[in-house]
Amino acid sequence: MARALVTGGAGFIGSNLASRLIGQGHEVIIYDNMSRPGCLRNVDWLVATHGFGAFQLVAADVRDFDTLRRATEGVQRVYHLAGQVAVTASVHNPRKDFEENALGTLNVLEAARHVGDDPIVMYASTNKVYGRLEHVPIVEEATRYRYADLEHGISETFPLDFHSPYACSKGAGDQYTRDYARIYGLKTVVMRQSCVYGPRQFGLEDQGWLAWFIVAALKERPITIYGDGKQVRDVLFIEDLLDVYDAAVEHIDMAAGQIYNIGGGPHHTLSVWAEFGPMLEELFGRPVPVNYADWRPGDQHVYISDIRKAERELGWKPRTPVRAGVRQLFEWVRDNLHLFDHL
Repeated sequence: MARALVTGGAGFIGSNLASRLIGQGHEVIIYDNMSRPGCLRNVDWLVATHGFGAFQLVAADVRDFDTLRRATEGVQRVYHLAGQVAVTASVHNPRKDFEENALGTLNVLEAARHVGDDPIVMYASTNKVYGRLEHVPIVEEATRYRYADLEHGISETFPLDFHSPYACSKGAGDQYTRDYARIYGLKTVVMRQSCVYGPRQFGLEDQGWLAWFIVAALKERPITIYGDGKQVRDVLFIEDLLDVYDAAVEHIDMAAGQIYNIGGGPHHTLSVWAEFGPMLEELFGRPVPVNYADWRPGDQHVYISDIRKAERELGWKPRTPVRAGVRQLFEWVRDNLHLFDHL
């Protein structure tokens, strides 16, 4: 069994990952500054699920290199999920975004290089590194946009085009992570992730849109659609994401030094409101009112991951149908609405 460090381990993806790792018998260290709404609730859930003492919690920031270095001593796996997660927040405070994402990732890599036990380092990157994709021809249909020519979506060989401070900071971390494999021989894997969703997601308006719309509708909060609601994303259920993390570890001889586009792919897509809205109204059994506003900076009309590299090299592909995954998220939010009293 491995000793694993999960930065951002009290967040949505991190807490689900920590739970899986604990269940697999690994020694887990959660490293999180506990700043995001829902973190304390996720830690309470982990304690209730696995028992007190099932994991170690280090309440600290990835910008604090000395504490991070101590937490990384002797680990065989590092899952780096911590950081600033929203484009809008990066526009408002680009320095903080840079320090948390770019500098934070460099700190993680340096800690892994110097004090880890030759660890695997998994980095949660983003599809935003490809920019707005405004030069990719698209076609407008009744409820969505689609690529005119890219049947399988955007592949890992597509040119990088950072468009927002968030994309710049995450992209810097992305490239540092890749290069630490080439220069230092660190076993790094970059996962350029699309819209991940599922239980324990405390979504906000500027990040985690599937969960946010469900929470807002249940609590009768205003919902704003930025753009026309036809923009398309490939969406990935949390358990499918954790499956590819496991697959990368299992096939680390292949995965080390590689970059993978990880999302729902062409068969797990949804337009932000023109298609998700009717799905949500069907779950609620009533109309869900929304307001519309201008497009947000760097927003993509379409983003769909070409996931064939991960399927070919790691033997992975998503298994959870969109409707089934959305229903699971809806039922979890509905049954745990008291956890969202901060809204």
